[in-house]
Parts: sequence; C-alpha cells; structure tokens
Amino acid sequence: MLCKNLAAAVLVFLFSFQISAKEGMWIPLLLEKYNLAEMQAMGFKLSARDIYDVNHASMKDAVVIFGGGCTGELISDEGLLITNHHCGYSAIQSHSSVEHDYLTNGFWAMNRSEELSNEKLTVSFLEYMKDVTDKVLEGTDGLDENALREKIWANSKSVQKEAEQEGKFSASVKPLFYGNQYFLYVYKVYRDVRLVGAPPSAIGKFGGDTDNWMWPRHTGDFSLFRIYADKNNEPADYSEDNVPYQPKKFFPVSLKGIQPGDFTMVFGNPGTTMEYWPHQAVDITMNQRDPDRILLRDKKLEIIGADMESDPAIRIQYAAKYAGISNAWKKWQGEIKGLERLDAVNKKLAYENNFRNWAEQNGSWESTYQPVFDTFEKQFEVYQKYIKASDYYAEVVFRGVEIFRAAQSVSSIINFIENKQEEMANARRTATVETMAGFYKNFNQPTDEKLFATLIPMLVEGLPDEFIPAAVKEMAAKYKGQELIEKVYRKSVLSDRGKLEKLLRDGSGKQLVKLRHDPLVSLYSQIDYINQTIVNPKVNDAMAAIDAGMKTYMAGLMEMNAGKAFYPDANLTLRVAYGKVEGYEPVDGVKYKYYTTLTGIMEKDNPEIYDYDVPDRLKELYENKDFGRYEVDGTVPVCFTASNHTTGGNSGSPVVNASGELIGVNFDRCWEGTMSDIMYDPRVCRNISLDIRYALFIIDKFAGAGYLLDEMEIVK
Repeated sequence: MLCKNLAAAVLVFLFSFQISAKEGMWIPLLLEKYNLAEMQAMGFKLSARDIYDVNHASMKDAVVIFGGGCTGELISDEGLLITNHHCGYSAIQSHSSVEHDYLTNGFWAMNRSEELSNEKLTVSFLEYMKDVTDKVLEGTDGLDENALREKIWANSKSVQKEAEQEGKFSASVKPLFYGNQYFLYVYKVYRDVRLVGAPPSAIGKFGGDTDNWMWPRHTGDFSLFRIYADKNNEPADYSEDNVPYQPKKFFPVSLKGIQPGDFTMVFGNPGTTMEYWPHQAVDITMNQRDPDRILLRDKKLEIIGADMESDPAIRIQYAAKYAGISNAWKKWQGEIKGLERLDAVNKKLAYENNFRNWAEQNGSWESTYQPVFDTFEKQFEVYQKYIKASDYYAEVVFRGVEIFRAAQSVSSIINFIENKQEEMANARRTATVETMAGFYKNFNQPTDEKLFATLIPMLVEGLPDEFIPAAVKEMAAKYKGQELIEKVYRKSVLSDRGKLEKLLRDGSGKQLVKLRHDPLVSLYSQIDYINQTIVNPKVNDAMAAIDAGMKTYMAGLMEMNAGKAFYPDANLTLRVAYGKVEGYEPVDGVKYKYYTTLTGIMEKDNPEIYDYDVPDRLKELYENKDFGRYEVDGTVPVCFTASNHTTGGNSGSPVVNASGELIGVNFDRCWEGTMSDIMYDPRVCRNISLDIRYALFIIDKFAGAGYLLDEMEIVK
C-alpha cells in the first residue's frame, strides 16, 4: 500500500532548512535531527534535550494542555501555572456573581486557603510521544477504505489501551500527514486545579472584541492557577488534603527584556491547521463557510451584546459565551481578507498544476494521482452542498438557541422510552435534572427568545427547502418576531423550568412521550432527523473520500519535494515554533513596531466603554510612575510581536528566549495573519504575546500579591 510503504521514508522528507524558520509547527521529538542547527544559528543557546527528553527533566515537563484546548506553563516548584485570561475565563466566570464580580474586579488569593477549586478543570502533562506508524498500519495491506479505517481504528485503540496502563495515563494515537504517519501521545492528567489570580477584565480583556486579533495590543491576557496532587505527587480528585504539585521542571522568569531580532520559541499545543488543503477546500472556506458563519454570528452577537449591556447579571451569565462566539467570528473575517490578498485559490491551483507536471514526468499521474484529483472534484461538490446545511444547523440549533439543548435531552429520553430502554431513559432523566441548575445559572430566557425569533427565520431563508422540514417552514411563514416567541417558544413546556423539572422527576413514560409534539421538541427533532440521516452521513462520506485522497496526495508531495521541509498540520499536540522578535508592515505606509507599553493603555482609557475603562489603581500607578523593577524608559512593557507560527491551542503557550527563560505568554495573532492556518505569509504573520514583565507588574504592584513572585525563579 502506498501510504504504508512511504511511512518509513517520511522522516527523510520531514524537515530541512528551506522553509523560513518563521513558518512551521515542529515535532519536539525530532528537533535535534532536523531543526536544532538552524535554531542555534538564530541564537538558541540550549540543546534539543533541554526542550524534549523523556529520561531527564526538560521544558516539556513544564508545559500542559490547560482544560480542553489551551496551553499553560509552570512557573514555580509549587505547582503555580500561568495561562491566558481568556483560557481561564470560564473558571473565573463560574465563581462570579453580581455580589462577587471577579470578571470585572479580578480575583487574587492572598494565601493558599483562598484559592478556588474548579470542577472538571484538568491539566495534562505529556509523558512521552512515540512513532507508532508500523503498529497502526499493521495488517492493512490490500484493504478497501472502509476496512482500512476500521483496522486503523482497532490498531490505534490497542496501542492506546496498552499505553494507558489500566488508567494510570491518558493516551491517544493521532495521524500526521493525513495518515502517512501515526504518533502515540501519553499524558498524565491532574484533576485538582485551583484559581489563584486573575486581573480584572479591564486588564485581562482590555480592548475586548474591538482589539481582538489586532495590533497594536494592550491586553494583560493572563491568569494564574495552581495544580494540586496527592501526597505522592500523583493526580487526585479535589481534596483539602491535597498538596501543591511538585513539577519536574518549571520556567525561570526573565526580567532581561527583549530586542528586535532576538530568538523566540513558542512551545505549546496548536489545535488545527490546514496548510496542505487543495484549492477546492480553500474556495469553499473563503466564499461559503466563513461568510455563512459570520452572517449568523453577527446577529447572535448583536442580540447577546445588547442584553449584556442592559443588565450586569446578564453580562456575567453570557460573558464567556459571547467571547467564544466573537473570537472565531472576527478571526474568519480576517481569514477571508488574508486569503483574498494572497490570491490563495489560484496559488493552490498553480501548486497543484506543478504537482501534476511532476507526476506526468515520472509516469504516476494517470495510475496514482489523477483518480485522487477526480475524487476531489466530485466529493468537494457534495461537501459544499451539505456542509452549508451543517453550518447553519450548528450556528442556529446546536450552538445557537440554547433552549434546544433541553430539547435534545428530552428528545433522547423519548427515544429511549419508545425503544423500551427504560434504564437508559431513567439515567438520562436523572442526568438532565442534575445539569439543569448549571444550565439555568448562565441562561436568560428573554435573550434566548430573541435569538430564536431571529435565527429560525434565517435558517429557513438561508437553506434550500430540502434541508428544512415542511412543518418548520410553515411555522416560520405563519409567525414572525414576537408572535413566533409567543406561539412557539412560550407554548413549549421547555420554557417553564418548574414544569419541565417536575415532568422529568415525576412524569410517567406516557407523559414524556407526549412531549414529542411539544413545539420546541418537535422543531428540534425534525431538524436533527435530517441532520442525522442525510446531512451528517453525506458530509462524513465526502470527507472520508477526501481524506483518503489527501493521504495519497500528501505522500506524493513528500516524494516530489524530497529534501524540502514538511511539518505536519497541527492536531492539539506538543509542537515547537521558532522565530524572532519583530514588527511588521501590514499595508502601504504603515509600519508597526514590535512592542506596546502602559502609556498606550492610558491613551486608550475611556470610562464610558466597559472594555477600555482603565482601573483606578492602574491609573494611580501610572500617574505616580510607581513601576518598580518593571520600568523601561519611563513606562512598563505590555505586549510584543514575533514571527512564530501559532494557532488556536497556542493560547497560553510559553514564549521563551534563547536561554529557555520565560519572556512572554502567547495569546493572539495579528489580524492580517489570521489566514495562517491555511496559507502562511512570513511578511505579516505575527504572534502576539504578553510581556511577562507586565504580568509581574500587575501581580506585584497592582494586585499586591507579590508573595507569588517569591516562589518564582526570576532572572534579572
């Protein structure tokens, strides 16, 4: 089989120095062989083993997956961890109320007893990574695509199970290069993670959505947590008997500062990139998927934002949701602009034509690669049609109108009852009741009603009739605006928490089955039926065929470019990106320097705007020039840009200097470079980081929590 035969040769093609160091998310295990010489030529003073080593303490032991999709790093030998404010946002919100508004006012534990526990928050340390390609592809020769997928899945599960050692570790096998290579990742997961400190939103989220993805940036995007373990330093559920985790390694914190051209390295867990996509995928993304999702999120943000401004309680309830909706919404806008500026579709077409010329010259086009490109033409046409419905369903029903979450639970209970699975039905009833308190804590029905009345008509108008149930189309034609709320939303038992909870606790099976005709349950069920029986299967089948083609295409690219650099797309596993401190010139006549300062925060101060209302204490420190040891040229450094290739998941990643000392915490990318997940442009792609000196200044001078610095190793 082509993919298996090439697997052993992947390492030969994997890395070289022909791509700029600014681009690439590299595998730490392979740095010494392929990247170290270039890194050291750029100024790096350490060895590859200082970054990744399974036998001795290394930087990998100080880096964690924080929660489900961020990075964090250890900064003391007592389990103290720093990540982004936006990564800790949900935890901060969960402890907030109108009486104790930690989002607005910040939170600082002044001793260990004041640290706040966080249910379900975990951090995962990578124990080791390993190439398991041979084991995963064992016995796959000659199998058709369906059998191949099943065999790979079974082999991967077997490898994972063995690595987990009966629950001691968490393990996952992930494909690289579209299945030409497979790596095993083994983690130790700690479950007692406590909030130590977070600046007020006017620092940690300064500039809000206006400044998000933008440069210059003045956001103090950090929060502090502490990892706790049992007395043997092993993972444990929360307990007052737990003690601070003692890491194998933590980062020394540098006060040396940065200069343009300095070597920088980002070490974290980038989530998803699509650097090797064919032109059809890029076209669909920039001309259909991004515009559709932006359109729907425009309305969601407009409705939620207005209600948040009207009531502090609603602002707290929806703060994390709003931030989550807004983040991708703004990123997609920048992505479209960047792809258009780069003429990305035509560049991809030119690259594919070059590949075809190579394949024709070596006689492999007709037999091996033409079928792949024929598959792309056919399957992307199917994908484009059905992914539109999937995106609309997701933005409106599954991640839009929140009451549909209750409809989904009720619908599943009914399904279990109708299929005479009483035990499953009762378990789901109990689970739904138990989660209701958490759901309603961050739920405001008038806001959700407005979302319903706005988004349902957009769903009906935005999709072809075949994706809209007749009854739903009829309902949307019959009722508009407030009438849609009163005749549908409020007629549903789901809109009455008390009635719904009583039914779930005490109602008979027959009473619950009758909810099949409840207006919201019925609406949800009809759309979900189309999604489950038509849309999802079509999308999944198309993607399976496309991915199978991508394995062959990717193998061909490696062969065509033998000796040239290839890095695998990001997949939320530990990677290294390296570059240098530098500004950039986004458009004609504009040149950005590489850093911002506290002076710029004061220039943006506006008490009338929540996101720009600088705290009085910070203004006092500035006016008195009370900067302590963090002062540089009469102010305090805040953020800086560098040419490290990053993406989502790198939020919270350590940014280190040539000596491996922490100089910053990565938190964003510049607006002009948001297309870098698909196509990288070294001229404008910059990661944005919090200068660690500003974090220390806020902890010490602003919060008065300088005791935390006592446990850090600070390099002057």
